[in-house]
Amino acid sequence: MKTPLRIVLVGANGRMGRRVADLARSDSRFQLVAGVTRGNLKENLLYPLILADELPYHLAHADVLIDFSAPSPSLAFAQAAAKAEKAAVIGTTGFTDAQRTKLQKAAKSIPVFLSPNFSLGMNLLFRLAERASGALGDYDLSIHEAHHSLKKDAPSGTALKLAQAARRGRPNAEIPITSVRAGTIVGDHTLTIAGPQERLELTHRAESRDAFARGALHAALWIAGRKPGLYDMQDLLGLE
Repeated sequence: MKTPLRIVLVGANGRMGRRVADLARSDSRFQLVAGVTRGNLKENLLYPLILADELPYHLAHADVLIDFSAPSPSLAFAQAAAKAEKAAVIGTTGFTDAQRTKLQKAAKSIPVFLSPNFSLGMNLLFRLAERASGALGDYDLSIHEAHHSLKKDAPSGTALKLAQAARRGRPNAEIPITSVRAGTIVGDHTLTIAGPQERLELTHRAESRDAFARGALHAALWIAGRKPGLYDMQDLLGLE
């Protein structure tokens, strides 16, 4: 039997962390070595919950770090993974340009998988957006995204990446982005391409965080053992 992939999960008690943990525990391909939390160390008989300062010890006994936290701590966790020479899968959004530069530095010594959205369908939409925006070169482009009321960054990292994808098809295009934060919306993204008497809408709606959690675990399997570098879902799907 193949040895399970050993995971340290950052943000273990968060919304995404809990879904990643639940899916990993039900899949023999994965073993949760530890879950990093900010202080809620309730008893967990299935895997240990730890504080950030305990991370180096547990990373030494893991293969990959999966992180869904916030930009500043996420950068520190990536640097800890680099020091331990362990792969990192990062789903955190809202990084500044300076923080992304530091992540790129970490990726010179370890494989770093960075994606604002781990949904397979959403990542296919990025490629469709590139082709459609280029094909309809004189149509207007706009993006609308909606998430739950607790999401802090707006526009979302996914919306920004969708705009980036559309600009690959049409460089320097003006693409306004509108954002809604309401209720318990998991994540909706729509690229509208509007012209005379018609419009095309490319929409992805996430119905459960499991779509993201499953993609993050898929990424962890894919990146383990790869050479250092910065990777994303387009690499995994072979769409580059």
